Amino acid sequence: MQSATTSTPPAATGQDASGGAAIVWLQGELLEADKAAISPFDHGLLTGDGIFETLVAHRGEPFAQTRHWRRLKNSAERMGLEVPAQDLVLEAMRAVLAANRLQHARIRVTVTGGEGPLGSARGHEGQTLLVAASPVPAFSPAAKVITVPYPRNERAALVGVKTVSYGENVVALYHAKQAGADEAIFGNLAGNLCEGTGTNIFIVRDGQLITPPLAAGCLAGVTRGIVIDLCREIGVDVQEIDTPLADLTTVDEAFLSSTLRDVQPIEAVNGSRIALAPGPVTAKLVQAFADLVARDLDP
Repeated sequence: MQSATTSTPPAATGQDASGGAAIVWLQGELLEADKAAISPFDHGLLTGDGIFETLVAHRGEPFAQTRHWRRLKNSAERMGLEVPAQDLVLEAMRAVLAANRLQHARIRVTVTGGEGPLGSARGHEGQTLLVAASPVPAFSPAAKVITVPYPRNERAALVGVKTVSYGENVVALYHAKQAGADEAIFGNLAGNLCEGTGTNIFIVRDGQLITPPLAAGCLAGVTRGIVIDLCREIGVDVQEIDTPLADLTTVDEAFLSSTLRDVQPIEAVNGSRIALAPGPVTAKLVQAFADLVARDLDP
């Protein structure tokens, strides 16, 4: 991997056609997005041979960057990719935020296998490292979700790895949007609650806060981990246990967690309203998370 460049191009004046900020970091250089070129033989494009992290910036600084880098490292090791240095990734993210004059932003860090042959085998030209940013999208105060008929395979080779192979998520989220929902929720092969397309899920049943265990096939969400830690700090008991997917419609309260949503109450499941949205447990964690962001950007 290359070092981040010390040169600074003109500051971004707007967004590129995709809605992202106009300057990106690619292979050690800050470039205008329309001039940044990735090979048509890049293995990430051809085979999904790549990993990524999405972070949020607050006050011009990446939030929870150490936790995200650790997960990026785990994904790289699981995929057999070179682990980019934490200092390099942080330098690149800060450079992109500064070049685009972004204070509150979505940051995307992508690592691919680089140029390769037209097949599954990797090439020998080195990896691709790309960092881009865009404004944070708006989310409703509470989410409507639907369950989808596409189970997660909790025994899959890449379970728990954040790869660029997001086709399942794209299809499921499209299904949810067509039904007027904000997020799709997957069960797993065992019929238990798993995760959303870009979120983890927590439920409250009979006063008990529950989230699926990692063995259910869900991603080890950074925000999920922070929420679990916050629960311990503020005295909320949380259990990582299996729950039948069918029980999601009968919970007392529920919420999604993710990098961009933080803690977002769920107000309806498959068109049926949840009794409490937000409920007292959710509201407590919404406030606790906001307090954390205000005091610590790398918890």
